[in-house]
Amino acid sequence: MKKHYLLSLLAVAVSAACNVQAASYDDPIGPSQSDFGGVGLMQVPTARMSRDGEFSLNYRNNDQYRYYSASLQLFPWLESTVRYTDVRTRRYSASESFSGDQSYKDKAFDLKLRLWQESYWLPEVSVGTRDLGGTGLFDSEYLVGTKAWGPFDFTFGIGWGYLGNSGSIKNPFCSYSASFCSRSSGGETGSINGSQMFHGPAALFGGIEYQTPWQPLRLKVEYEGNNYQDDFAGRLEQRSKVNVGAIYRVTDWADINASYERGNTFMFGFTIRTNFNDLRQEHIDSAKPAYNPQPQGDLLQSTVVANQLTDLKYNAGLDGPRIQTKGDTLYVSGEQTKYRDTTEGVDRANRIIMNNLPDGIKTIDVTESRFNMPQVTTRTDVASLHNDLAGYPLGQEKPLQQQRIDPVDPGEAEQGYFIRKDRLNYSLSPVLNQSVGGPESFYMYQVGVMGNVDYWLTDHLLVGGSLFGNIANNYDKFNYNGLSASNGLPRVRTHIRQYVENNVYINDLQANYMHYLGNGFYGQVYGGYLETMYGGVGGEVLYRPVDSNWAFGVDANYVKQRDWDNMMKFTDYKAPVGNLTAYWRPWFMENVLVKASVGQYLAKDKGVTVDMSKQFDSGVIVGFYATKTNVSAEEYGEGSFTKGFYISIPMDLFTVTPTRGRAQVNWVPLTRDGGQMLGRKYQLYDMTSDRDARFN
Repeated sequence: MKKHYLLSLLAVAVSAACNVQAASYDDPIGPSQSDFGGVGLMQVPTARMSRDGEFSLNYRNNDQYRYYSASLQLFPWLESTVRYTDVRTRRYSASESFSGDQSYKDKAFDLKLRLWQESYWLPEVSVGTRDLGGTGLFDSEYLVGTKAWGPFDFTFGIGWGYLGNSGSIKNPFCSYSASFCSRSSGGETGSINGSQMFHGPAALFGGIEYQTPWQPLRLKVEYEGNNYQDDFAGRLEQRSKVNVGAIYRVTDWADINASYERGNTFMFGFTIRTNFNDLRQEHIDSAKPAYNPQPQGDLLQSTVVANQLTDLKYNAGLDGPRIQTKGDTLYVSGEQTKYRDTTEGVDRANRIIMNNLPDGIKTIDVTESRFNMPQVTTRTDVASLHNDLAGYPLGQEKPLQQQRIDPVDPGEAEQGYFIRKDRLNYSLSPVLNQSVGGPESFYMYQVGVMGNVDYWLTDHLLVGGSLFGNIANNYDKFNYNGLSASNGLPRVRTHIRQYVENNVYINDLQANYMHYLGNGFYGQVYGGYLETMYGGVGGEVLYRPVDSNWAFGVDANYVKQRDWDNMMKFTDYKAPVGNLTAYWRPWFMENVLVKASVGQYLAKDKGVTVDMSKQFDSGVIVGFYATKTNVSAEEYGEGSFTKGFYISIPMDLFTVTPTRGRAQVNWVPLTRDGGQMLGRKYQLYDMTSDRDARFN
């Protein structure tokens, strides 16, 4: 009956497609997502890639599994996917007191790498892996090619592991070594096991995707290499290796799909997507000052400078602006609080100054600061700037003589005016803390409101804190007791349930002394309640040359654990923690930052953290990190090592006026005690981002 209904539905769809005379969309709908997430047909992948920067959330559902996945096209040649598979036929654990009646959830991470692009004769070819590490319930590797011919997209590939379970062909690597002929099943949860890649049975797979004349509709048919005889959900009946399906694009950001698989199973779901390179927001902003020079004379005129300072603050976004002169140089300084692209603020500041420039000034130095620490000085030649603003004769254009250098302090200035910067700042913001995929509950969360207050006692000494108010949370389900082995780790993070039982608490309360030390060095020392769970003292030094692709920093801290029963007190647990960190922007990967830290963590374990992130054209940053320490997988517990993902979103994508604020969404699969860093409120690399050549 199910098969009859599906074939009838497909017949109606094809009939309707053939009768449509005009396409509903100007452009083809492009590659679509598979059941597992990532570009593909249904169960099998294709060699295709989405547009660079495309981010999709996918849901698929059948009688045995629910697939929740997120796929991101990190580069034109690299696709990444994270996935949770809800195994509907199995419980998470045999202990009902621990995981209740929650069904089993399998976490997975997939990668697909394009080897070469499609040409007139050759197909597009990609190699990929599914379920990279962990329990290996669906671990697979594949080599696949895809070639377009008119409205048809043909795919042919070879799969290993889950994709090749039927063993329809001999593993080609068996001729190299007999060890490739077999594949061990399963693995440690959260661990990466590359030793079994391309091992075991292999099978061919393929399929066709057809773009119908009715452009929102695509049809799919595939032949898969899995026989489902060793499936985690149980041995599944497979009446046919041919699967058929359809995908309909509801709008440019949403698809719905249905398929009939194994000859006996319906699958349905949807995809929603966006592109991190294309996100834009129109802003209501004051116009950039027109060039209308009216020189002041030999000296600064107080009434003119007063207007300039006001314009620097509200038009150029420089808070606490200052104008000084010394010799033939005019100095402008302030904290850029308005424009994420700081070149916009510098351009506006230069125009404001040029319109009422004193006689004899040959150079304008604009120095931007953050947290009262000077970041970079943009030095501009006045004659060159005049020609640039007034316009060159056709064919005689010259580049603007402008350079970014280490901050310049004019010292004892001949003249100077300023608007005093506010010493008191306060804000109110929503907070979402979350953990996904734990055995106690698939999704644990805490929603609340954070009130923040900061006060500058001096130009370098900042005191401040934040008060958290809980609105709702379900961390009462967090049952993990931290005893992963007989000599379990100190419980440095797994007391989270006890902490969140406090509905109102001081999240942090600390004093920070921050200073630019000169020659690219920055430093800070701090003390107090440093984060929700720890207080203490510490310091950090960073070396970061202007517009350099690299930087180095070191932080050292001595902390005590805050008492969850009375968060103004401390427990007996204390630890020295700190890291030596290198920051690198590879020249061969645009807008990518790699951070590598080595040091000691809160549980006194020692190891390395690698953090890799990419910034897209919209300013959205997507990153992932992993920490491996000298703690064994048994001591660590489920997950084997610390890892997580995050998305940092510029707030000016949501506001009608320019702003430099950001919001960050973190995804941590499990809360465990190994490899845990101190959550420092201020980190010098983030505070000195204006020294970055990307001006973010």
